[in-house]
Amino acid sequence: MAGARRRVKARLVYGQSVAARVHVVISGLVQGVGFRLATQREASRLGLAGWVRNLPDGRVEAVAEGSDESIERLVDWCRRGPAGARVRDVAVERWPIEGQRSGFTIER
Repeated sequence: MAGARRRVKARLVYGQSVAARVHVVISGLVQGVGFRLATQREASRLGLAGWVRNLPDGRVEAVAEGSDESIERLVDWCRRGPAGARVRDVAVERWPIEGQRSGFTIER
């Protein structure tokens, strides 16, 4: 059927329909400034599920699932980061939805 929309099966996380999953890598002065903790707090405030961690090369990596709107808000927040951070670049990739996580954690 021409023009038919493909239906995406959404899952629920914290009562929200999960419509998006992103992998985000933030570079700049982003370690030693509370970036992971601030990201966890912001993602939790937005009702997202996922995790954040430091990478050995000085960048910060995060994976988040939730509504498109909440994901966009988190990515916008990552472009600024917490006070003391100096974000140089934010690389964002959309990944397939898993819907298996609940909560947003700091990985070590």
